[in-house]
Amino acid sequence: MHELSIVMSIVDIATKQTQQANAQEVEEIELVIGELSGVEMSSFDFAWTQGIRNSVLENARREIIRPEGMARCIDCDAEFKIHQFFDPCPKCNSHFVSILQGKEMRVKSLVVK
Repeated sequence: MHELSIVMSIVDIATKQTQQANAQEVEEIELVIGELSGVEMSSFDFAWTQGIRNSVLENARREIIRPEGMARCIDCDAEFKIHQFFDPCPKCNSHFVSILQGKEMRVKSLVVK
């Protein structure tokens, strides 16, 4: 379950940022986890509840932004929504596409107190 290692990395980031701000805990955290990031959200939610115990994130409000997958066809230049990495272009059926968004995974913001 790589979701737990992701959660622990987020806890580490939050802990370091809280220490740098001379704060005690995180009040709110905003995460960006794209639909194509490979994160299974039910596993992430379970890992989150376990991973934040006794950390600066234990009482934090969490917001998750889920950018949808978007791609551009290399052959015909069409832009379209993509749900899996190997989805073909709906215009020309080419599998040569460039992913524009949806793979993101980052901490967007933290509010500490």
